[in-house]
Amino acid sequence: MRWKVLAATVLLATTAVAVPAAPATAAPLTKVLVFSKTAGFRHSSIPQGIAAIQRLGSQNGFSVTATEDAGQFTAANLAQYQAVVWLSTTGDVLNDTQQTAFEGYVSSGGGYVGVHAAADTEYAWTWYGTTVGAYFHSHPAIQTATVRVEDPNTDATAHLPAAWSRTDEWYNYQTNPRSGGAHVLATLDESTYSGGNMGADHPISWCKNVGAGRAWYTGLGHTDESYTEANFTRMLLGGIRIAAQSVTANCGGTVSTDLARGKPATASSTEAASYGAGNAVDGNAGTRWSSAFSDPQWIRVDLGAVRPINRVKLTWEGAYGRAYQIQTSTDGSAWTTAVTVTNGDGGVDESTLSANARYVRVYGTQRATQWGYSLWDLNVYGA
Repeated sequence: MRWKVLAATVLLATTAVAVPAAPATAAPLTKVLVFSKTAGFRHSSIPQGIAAIQRLGSQNGFSVTATEDAGQFTAANLAQYQAVVWLSTTGDVLNDTQQTAFEGYVSSGGGYVGVHAAADTEYAWTWYGTTVGAYFHSHPAIQTATVRVEDPNTDATAHLPAAWSRTDEWYNYQTNPRSGGAHVLATLDESTYSGGNMGADHPISWCKNVGAGRAWYTGLGHTDESYTEANFTRMLLGGIRIAAQSVTANCGGTVSTDLARGKPATASSTEAASYGAGNAVDGNAGTRWSSAFSDPQWIRVDLGAVRPINRVKLTWEGAYGRAYQIQTSTDGSAWTTAVTVTNGDGGVDESTLSANARYVRVYGTQRATQWGYSLWDLNVYGA
């Protein structure tokens, strides 16, 4: 069995938010603190990052103070800033008193912005780990990968292409921030690079509510070149604004559930009555849909209403599809191909996509065996 993340060829709408955001009133952004103290690895891009945020400030009407002095983390001093940017900090950088001051600052309405190695910071400070969303685990070599925008309706992502190809150092995280209540803004498509270890759901940018405050984090920003890249610096500006609550944003958690479970399913054919389409969506891993022994064949599920979808998982029996498409539809008549597979090899195939659909269809065009198409489970994830 294996996991496969496949690029979606159609990216339509954001996944829905399952948890409402804390109410916030947008206020002008006037002052930001950039903190870049390191007690471990030090990124060469830190000076470029500071300069980029200073440029953003001068262009957008807010002042920027850059510091590596942890002594500035007092309640009185922090109160003058609407957001504090932790710019590739590493290791243990605050003492207990300074940690308490920052906790109070954020919980009472201040903003936390974490950039790249901010996730490689303060491993023993439980509150910080909850706020940043996930701690760093590992990374492969710098390479080009595709970032898929999951929520394009934020100030940090509205300008981005749905599939954003760029070069950076791509972090794996110890946990999935989605499970900790983060609102995921963008994910990594692990099929587009080597060294990812989080599977089909690999968040790389997110935000979350922390008391009356707000946190925003991105794993992007390792390279010097990031800080002169228009898409990235505009994303960073949006993240600062979101954390500072100078723009409205929904940072309630996003969750994915199996929308296909128990829903009506139909198929082009069945091998026998006991192998009906409903077996693929009944939640029983021991029952399966199996088709007639010819091409093409399809199975579709009716989700009951138009839903935001972000993942489709196929668990094949020994008879699997060599070539197939995952298609979506709002009315069951007009179909859009979201994912195309031409070299399937069975096991578990998990595909990322972003679509609003009521119907999802797996349309097989080439069997890999002399038998039909056979699925233990068809799972459609969304909110």
